[in-house]
Amino acid sequence: MTIPGIQRLDAADTQAGGQERPFSKAVRAGDFVFVSGQVPTRDGEVVVGNIAVQTEVVIENIKEVLALAGCGMEHVVKVGVWLDDARDFSSFNAVFKKHFSIHPPARSTVESPLMVDAKVEMDVVAYCPLKG
Repeated sequence: MTIPGIQRLDAADTQAGGQERPFSKAVRAGDFVFVSGQVPTRDGEVVVGNIAVQTEVVIENIKEVLALAGCGMEHVVKVGVWLDDARDFSSFNAVFKKHFSIHPPARSTVESPLMVDAKVEMDVVAYCPLKG
């Protein structure tokens, strides 16, 4: 069933072993784009590295998903962050600031156990008016 004004943008990539994941990378609802939680993966595998390396991968993944909706980082209005270890907060912030220094969004950050070897997960909400 399709609902007017709601567009599901690309199914989530398969995870390691080819198992499908049952959600969209993002959903556009009118002028808002909701990006599913992004973890530091490439080709279904968690990228090995410290919090800075993994945060860069997560942000690149977010940029790719936003591009599916015709949006960029300047459209992001809210970010949710999960850190596996609260001691990574400062290092995470240093990377985050590089990408959001001009247009800082609202943000929530919590400590939470994450999937194996992932140190960070982020989801975003973007306000990206449809061209009409």
